[in-house]
Amino acid sequence: MIESYRDLKVWQESMNLAEVCYKTTKTFPKEEIYGMTSQIRRAATSVPANIAEGYGREYRQEYIQFLRIAQGSLKELETHLLLTQRVDLLTTESADLTLKQCESVGKLLRALICSLQPKS
Repeated sequence: MIESYRDLKVWQESMNLAEVCYKTTKTFPKEEIYGMTSQIRRAATSVPANIAEGYGREYRQEYIQFLRIAQGSLKELETHLLLTQRVDLLTTESADLTLKQCESVGKLLRALICSLQPKS
């Protein structure tokens, strides 16, 4: 039974993803603190934050809009991860594992959005 946004699997998985991103960026060079480290952390935390904020909204359409914002943040995060791989801040193996988590969260987000949209 869902009593809070914290009960949503998509929120839980996106929190796990954000945690991984924080731990991963700890290994980045100090000169990246205001660059890629900051960008990845902001995008990663935006996903569960928007899921939670949308859940607290009064209207279903508002909730769906926040879930779509979370999807956008997820795509932003994927792009940052791909770039860190290209510039050798992250190994291919590490990037691939995190990108798989992104894919999983994306599927959960799409499923939640579909379940909230009116059936035609």
